[in-house]
Amino acid sequence: MAAIDAGELAYLSIRELARLVQSRQVSPVELVEASLARIGSQNAKINAFVYLNPDYALGQAKVAEAALLRGESAGPLAGLPTAIKDLGDSRPGWKGTLGGIPALRDHVIDSYCNFAERMEKAGAIPVGKTNSPTMGFRGTCDNYLYGPTHNPFDLTKNSGGSSGGSAAAVAAGFVPFAEGTDGGGSIRIPAAWCGLFGFKGTSGRVARLSRPSAFGASSLFTFEGCLTRSVEDTAFVMDALCGPDARDPHSLPDTVPWLESMTGSVKGLRVAYSPDLGVFPVDSRVEHAVRNAVKAFEDGGAVVEEVAMQSQHSALELGDLWCRLMVPSSIVRVENLRRAGIDLRKDHPNDLAPEIVYWMDRVNVQTVVEAERDREMRTTVFDAVQQVFEDHDLLLSPTLACLPVDNGTDGNTLGPAEINGEPINRLIGWCLTFPLNFTGHPAASVPVGLVEDRWPVGLQIIGKRYDDAAVMRASAFFESVRPWQQDYRRVQEELAAAG
Repeated sequence: MAAIDAGELAYLSIRELARLVQSRQVSPVELVEASLARIGSQNAKINAFVYLNPDYALGQAKVAEAALLRGESAGPLAGLPTAIKDLGDSRPGWKGTLGGIPALRDHVIDSYCNFAERMEKAGAIPVGKTNSPTMGFRGTCDNYLYGPTHNPFDLTKNSGGSSGGSAAAVAAGFVPFAEGTDGGGSIRIPAAWCGLFGFKGTSGRVARLSRPSAFGASSLFTFEGCLTRSVEDTAFVMDALCGPDARDPHSLPDTVPWLESMTGSVKGLRVAYSPDLGVFPVDSRVEHAVRNAVKAFEDGGAVVEEVAMQSQHSALELGDLWCRLMVPSSIVRVENLRRAGIDLRKDHPNDLAPEIVYWMDRVNVQTVVEAERDREMRTTVFDAVQQVFEDHDLLLSPTLACLPVDNGTDGNTLGPAEINGEPINRLIGWCLTFPLNFTGHPAASVPVGLVEDRWPVGLQIIGKRYDDAAVMRASAFFESVRPWQQDYRRVQEELAAAG
């Protein structure tokens, strides 16, 4: 197997990389070495990876290479480098900081997340872990330990969160795919800002190995998936990632034929388009780009109707609701660390951003009645989305309400405080993603191009509950008529300009 330059492999698809490995034109060792070389030369500009384990990755690559040379069967992702998100996710013996908490810089999570476990079974090789905001509690990617992840399309901007390190790593060509988890848009948000495809399937479609509580996904519909540069790449990963698991009480008994679901047209589909999901203020540049993208569905024969969705609450109120529903998991994590001898609130009071401390303290004194009122508010969002699907097959919207924000210098990058003069929650209120974590509908973000030839924008494609295949099919259709692979030239230009 001849040596190959790292740059030649950076933007090949999973299908092509797998073909090269299986045909022995490229070895797993070469793939991992190329990935590590690109990370070594470019990561300092982006800050996508916060932990690397080259000894482990190269060791696994040598094992895979020897098996292939012996003619043994290999997994569908054999030899392909990937990355794990640095939140609660890990593989045994690897460090995990729960999103850049300084007191946990040497903390080890001695267990597998489902992504790492299933990817290794499929032959993929994790090379390290990617940056995330503390506890995943915001839609940007920044923290006090590692700092912000820079957007590969514009290094002055943020990558989006919470799977921002993974998104930046894939957009920059460090790895072909990386783990993303989504409890409020944490796959779709950075996908939109980093020009990637990001898919949140139906909750339970991918098992979550959550302990000590197996029911952690019930406070919000959360999803453990991936970030990739194409719909087909995600389908390859989902084929390996999905399937029931008896350890997860939410795990669905069936799966989806992911690659097969990509075929077909949108002709005759009834498609609803909401420019704001009924409540969100949206930057006019984003709205214009998304509205233009929606025309692709009309051109493809779909019946597109702009709908005026009804909301009983403001964007600010819904953003605050997400914080109240999301923060209990952070409260429990802090308490579990205290029991293990790491008291963040007492001994490391400056390790947690003031925003998460505020919501922890507020929810800690919430009454049962107040908690039930929050579930009632969540129900109004569910009903509004379900009403659209009484007469439509798909729902389209902007993924985000704004363009990528500037990175902060204090480890605490936030989203905008207002859009079009309307106040919003700075942690999540500019993301039209989290309502779908309230409701459980499958949703994806597809790139629709670059505003001012610089900043990516995403179109959100939402399907009926459990109809993940329809979202994948519509996403694949859009990619076929509005391809975005050429946009990665912008990344190469940005990295070259940075020296």
